[in-house]
Amino acid sequence: IETHNPKINAVIHKMYDKARKVAESKLPEGSFMGVPFLLKDATDTVEGEPTSSGTSILRNIPRLRDNEIVQRYRAAGLIFVGKTNLPEFCLLPYTEPKAFGPTYNPWDLTRTAGGSSGGSAAAVAACLVPLAGGNDGGGSIRTPASCCGVFGLKPTRGRTPSGPEVGDLWRGFAQEHVLTRSVRDSAAMLDAIAGPDVGAPYWAPPIERPYLQEVTAEPGRLRVAFTSHPFLGKDVHEDCKKGLEATVRLLEQLGHEVVEAAPKVDKEAFSLAFLTIIAAETRAEIDSVSSLVGRKASLADFETETRAMALLGNTLTAGEYAKALNYLYASARAIGRFFEDYDVLLTPTLSQPPVPIGSLQPSRVEHFLIGLQSRLNAAWLMKAFHMINALADKTLGFMPCTPVSNVTGQPAMSVPLYWNKSNLPIGMHFVGRFGNEATLFRLAGQLERAQPWFDHTPPGFSALG
Repeated sequence: IETHNPKINAVIHKMYDKARKVAESKLPEGSFMGVPFLLKDATDTVEGEPTSSGTSILRNIPRLRDNEIVQRYRAAGLIFVGKTNLPEFCLLPYTEPKAFGPTYNPWDLTRTAGGSSGGSAAAVAACLVPLAGGNDGGGSIRTPASCCGVFGLKPTRGRTPSGPEVGDLWRGFAQEHVLTRSVRDSAAMLDAIAGPDVGAPYWAPPIERPYLQEVTAEPGRLRVAFTSHPFLGKDVHEDCKKGLEATVRLLEQLGHEVVEAAPKVDKEAFSLAFLTIIAAETRAEIDSVSSLVGRKASLADFETETRAMALLGNTLTAGEYAKALNYLYASARAIGRFFEDYDVLLTPTLSQPPVPIGSLQPSRVEHFLIGLQSRLNAAWLMKAFHMINALADKTLGFMPCTPVSNVTGQPAMSVPLYWNKSNLPIGMHFVGRFGNEATLFRLAGQLERAQPWFDHTPPGFSALG
């Protein structure tokens, strides 16, 4: 970390002294006994340590207790050595917070590491640690996994705990898990942390056998649907299409039935409903910050994108919120019917290879107009000038496939199967049936054996032993 973190800015809070004390004590004899681990500085709250959620106002506020997921990490034997960078409130698919500065992609230091678990993905790619914490409410594990060339799986809704710090992560859209270099480590960690916490609002189907056993099991002949058409965007980069074509050929060589097909998603209606929920959640998040800092937080305390979402949240009625949620749940049912005919859906994880840092941020004009609206308390202008649509086109256009499985609750993974001519990683995205991470782990294990990526590391960053 001390050698490589200055290059990539993945770790924003170090916990070395506590880590040394833990290492010298009797560790739990879990499957990751003694393994160094980085926590994402969001829902991974640790007693006595600050959790910033990527915002300046919280960077020095210590938390009172370990969250349930942190307790399970401890029980697995992990040693926490620090916390990783993230965008404010995990809202964005890039990690460039004003509070801590951008995280740089180890494959090209001028490009994004993705988000919102960008610090964790970059740390794993750069071999700082073998695995690091993440959560995923719209692609926040899978997006940076694609950008950084590592493995990232979002579990089924309800598979991992979010309490007691959080009652419900984005209406069940968000799930906790890790980013790893190997499929094995992801499976073993999910074995260690899976299961609801007390009072959890969602419950995933029971696991038949340990996921670690699935990694070496043959998946059988799967029926795989694929598409290059983005659900929530306009275009897909040629490099991403080439990666998809190469993956289709690999799947066919492995004996799977591969069919060009995809569920129907109304881009405009789905995007608007999804953003409605996130805007309301952002407004509520800002209100919760006030109780932590002991004063009323104002929009001026936060970044432009956060203010934009909060302003939209201010304009919403309870009826609009309920309508959006009902629309998304109805869409999830329709998409679920598609998976009655297919085991897995394959797309590129993102519409582009990792983009240059700063290219997804709001323009100067957008910064100015959002700032003006917040000062005038004129939230209605967000709707009148369709500004949120422009910001959404930029962010959802970059990650046009990942949010769909957050809404449906299905497990999904980004697998590092392709690098372009510039040696930039391009992940392939696989979505499984609800509750069926087992099939994804079997398929991922097969792909990893057929086309290994573990030793494919960024130039200048040493491989793990």
